[in-house]
Amino acid sequence: MSHPSHARPTHAVEPASLARPRGIDQIVAGVSTSDGDGVKLTRVLHEPLQQRLDPYLMLDAFGSDNPGDYIGGFPSHPHRGFETVTYMISGRMRHRDSAGHEGLLANGGVQWMTAGRGLVHSELPEQEEGLMEGFQLWLNLPAKDKMREPSYRDIQSPEIPEFITPSGTRVRVIAGHSHGVKGAMQREHTEPLYLDIELPPGAEFAQPLPDDHNALVYVFRESLYIGSSEIPTKRMAILANEPGSDGVVLRAPASNHSPARALLIAGKPLNEPIARYGPFVMNTREQVSQAMHDFQNGTLG
Repeated sequence: MSHPSHARPTHAVEPASLARPRGIDQIVAGVSTSDGDGVKLTRVLHEPLQQRLDPYLMLDAFGSDNPGDYIGGFPSHPHRGFETVTYMISGRMRHRDSAGHEGLLANGGVQWMTAGRGLVHSELPEQEEGLMEGFQLWLNLPAKDKMREPSYRDIQSPEIPEFITPSGTRVRVIAGHSHGVKGAMQREHTEPLYLDIELPPGAEFAQPLPDDHNALVYVFRESLYIGSSEIPTKRMAILANEPGSDGVVLRAPASNHSPARALLIAGKPLNEPIARYGPFVMNTREQVSQAMHDFQNGTLG
């Protein structure tokens, strides 16, 4: 996982001891699709799961060293009512939006965009060859914040705190808190936790979680165990919601040939109505119709 531009990792506090770790509710393979100008991706968290994984609306995984799979990028398109979190493992993507923001998303960096009342933006590759790999996560906004002023933050790789556990597990804390380390981003109402975890063969990692938060684990290198269930590579495990549970334990099989790597994402559900049409996520169909009207009239962003 380490890269010359990454922050120097710290050694974290001793791993948490969990009394009642969560199990797995279901394992999801994701759906192959394309978006933008033909970018090939896997939609891991799709619309039928967005109530189950509230406050998260979508998780896309993309990864290819074939330029034809990504070179078209994501030309100008609108958003309203939620936040997009783009995490680039490898590659370079240029962001521009209607609020005048511009930034370059590169290896290990994160782009955190709050669409609020509306933005029109584009994300276009700044490479013509090589591997482009990463993830885009959609995080809902509470009803009271859906029409807030848009904002945008580029988080370069050195700004993302990292730590190493005594077992040699390396953790990048993109959002929330883990083992005494504060992540690069915090959100009050949805309380997102977003970790990139790399476990050597045979290593375990325990992460406390409130029992009322929804949570998922997406494995993208090798495989991992949660309890007695193995999660193969490129699969998402939705963690069971068990009253009285205190977190999750990930374990990398000793038989893995290289470190396992996974995203652990959790958050506090908003428990509000979700009305979604494409890039607009509001609470009522009338609000979605208004968003479409505003976009067509050029008053969205």
